[in-house]
Amino acid sequence: MGIKVVFVRSPGMFLTRLKLALLVLLAWVSLAATPVHAATPGEVPVGSVLREATLRGLNGPDRKLSDFRGRPLIINVWASWCPPCIAEMGSLERLAWSDAGQQFLVIGISTDDYPEAAKGFLRKSQATLNHFIDQRLVLENMLGADRLPLTVLVDAQGRVLHKVVGAREWDSPASLQLISKTFRLTPARSSLLKR
Repeated sequence: MGIKVVFVRSPGMFLTRLKLALLVLLAWVSLAATPVHAATPGEVPVGSVLREATLRGLNGPDRKLSDFRGRPLIINVWASWCPPCIAEMGSLERLAWSDAGQQFLVIGISTDDYPEAAKGFLRKSQATLNHFIDQRLVLENMLGADRLPLTVLVDAQGRVLHKVVGAREWDSPASLQLISKTFRLTPARSSLLKR
């Protein structure tokens, strides 16, 4: 690569070109240094309302996402082949059936390609929560489940409040505090979370 010499007629033009080159360089450096999370196609970001979708029942009837409006909702996205998903499933069951769980609903969305695999896991784990399957990536993309497990906290109006990637013990004090803070439970209601 050779060096090209350009003669500039005026010092003002040189400074303008230099400033422009520096701005381009700074923009490129700032973009390169910023970590980027690429959203899944059609992902609903935190603060926005989930779109309507049909949920295909795995251990119960089909439902519409809007059927869950009116109460806060915890949506856990999982797969039967995902060890961290399986590890946290018991804590989601305990959370749903605890005193705290009376203040919100907990559902599961499987991303398994084959309903039989998901149903087999649910039978083996004796799951009692409502679980649904997302075979066409509609919910997976809308919720932003590019990594599993993903748990999405949704308010009573269907607005996404918080997303948690990775497994946790959902009935632990730290998780209960996160849920209480996210759903802004009143002191009388949040006292249930301290038991």
